[in-house]
Amino acid sequence: MNTSGVIGGVSVAHGRATVDQIEAAGADTAAETVARLSRAPGVEEAFALSTCNRSEAYVAGEDAAALRTALSGFAPTVPDGAIRRLDHEESIRHLMRVASGLESLVVGEDQIIGQVRDAADEAREAGAMGDRLDDVVTKAIHVGERARTETAINEGTVSLGSAAVELADEAVGVAGETALVVGAGEMGTLVARSLAATAVDEVLVANRTLSTAEHVAAELDASAEALPLSATGRALERAEIVVTATNADDHVLEAADFSHRDVALCIDLAQPRDVAPAAETTVDLRDIDDLEAVTAAARDRRQSEVREVEALIDEEFDRLLDRFKRDRADDAVSAMYEAAERTKRRELDEALTKLEAQGELTDEQRETVASLADALVGQLLAAPTKSLREAAAEDDWNTIHTAMQLFDPEFDEISPEDVPAGPPDGVPADAEMPDDLPFGPDGD
Repeated sequence: MNTSGVIGGVSVAHGRATVDQIEAAGADTAAETVARLSRAPGVEEAFALSTCNRSEAYVAGEDAAALRTALSGFAPTVPDGAIRRLDHEESIRHLMRVASGLESLVVGEDQIIGQVRDAADEAREAGAMGDRLDDVVTKAIHVGERARTETAINEGTVSLGSAAVELADEAVGVAGETALVVGAGEMGTLVARSLAATAVDEVLVANRTLSTAEHVAAELDASAEALPLSATGRALERAEIVVTATNADDHVLEAADFSHRDVALCIDLAQPRDVAPAAETTVDLRDIDDLEAVTAAARDRRQSEVREVEALIDEEFDRLLDRFKRDRADDAVSAMYEAAERTKRRELDEALTKLEAQGELTDEQRETVASLADALVGQLLAAPTKSLREAAAEDDWNTIHTAMQLFDPEFDEISPEDVPAGPPDGVPADAEMPDDLPFGPDGD
C-alpha cells in the first residue's frame, strides 16, 4: 500500500454557491472531470462528485502545490467566494461530512451516500482511484453508514424530495390538488412518494421511459397515473403543482409551456435545470435555493444528532489519520531497509569472496559473517526507524523528508570509489565525534 503523499480538494456547493454556480462548476460530467484531472502534472489519483447541490473534485499526489495548480481550473467561471479549496486534512474530513449527510442541503439525507459510492465506482472503473483516495472514500462511506445506523440523523424530512413537498404545502397547499412529477429517477421517486403521503388528490408521473413511470405510479399509496414525457404539456393542463427532477441535458419545460395554465407552483430540483429560467415570468418558479428555509428548520431540529455524528467523524478521522501516519513512516522505513539490505548483500558477497580467496570457509564461518552483517544493519537503522515513526506521529514531515535524503533509498547504487576515505574537507582526521548525535545505538 502506498499512502504517502497528500490529497487536495475543491468544492462548489450550496451555502456558498447558487444553483447557477453549482451548475457551472458541474458543466462537465464527473467522468470528464476525473479524466481531465488525471492528465494534470503531479496528479496520481482523481475522484469527482456531482449532485444537484454540489460539484466537487479530489486529487492525490506527492506535491501539494501541483495538486492546487491542477484544481485551480476546476470551476473557472465561478467566483472565488463560491469555491471552497481543501487541503489534505480538510479534504478527508469534508468527504466524511458529505457522506454522513452533514453537508447536505437536507441534513442527514440518504441519497448522498449512494451518490458517493457510485462516483467512487466510476473513478475506479476509469483507473483513477489509487490506495490513497480509495482509502479515504471507503472510510467516508463507512462513516456515512455508521451515522445512519448509530444516530437518528436521517429521521424525519431526509431528502430534497420531501423538502420540496413541504415547501409546496407551505406555499400553496397540496391538499386536494393534482401534482405532476417530471422525472421518475431516484429524486422523482422520492418526490412522488412524499406527495402520496399527503392529502394530494392525484399524482401524475411523467418520464422519458414510460415503464419506469408506471412502476413508480404503481407503488404509490395514492391515486396516480404514469405518462410519457411527451405528454407533459397536456399534464400541465391538469396540475396545480409541478416538481421536476430529470437528468436531461437541456430544458424540459419552457416559459411558454406554462402560459394559460393553472399551475400555481413549479419547483425545479434538477441539475442542470429542467425549467428555463424565463419561466418565472409565467409561473411561480422555485429551485433548490428556495429550499433553504425548509432545510434550515430541519437542521435546527437535528442539532443533537449533528453533534453525535460530528463526534463519530472525529473518531474515525483520527483513526484514519493515525494509520496514514504509520503507513507513511513505514514506507520510509521500508525503503531504507530495502536499500540497506541490497547494500549488505553486495558487500557480504564481496567480503566472503575475499575470505574464500584466503582459504576455504566453513558453513559456520559463513553464517557468522552473515549474522554480523545482519546485526550491523539492524543496530544502525534501529534508532532512525524509531525517530521516523515518532516524527510521523507528531506530523513532523520535515524530519521524514530529511531522513529520506540522508538515508537515500538509492544509496546502495553508490560505488565504493565514490565513498570518501576520510572525513570531509576541513575536519581533522583525529577529530572526536560529539556525544549527542541524533542517531546512535542509544539515541531516541
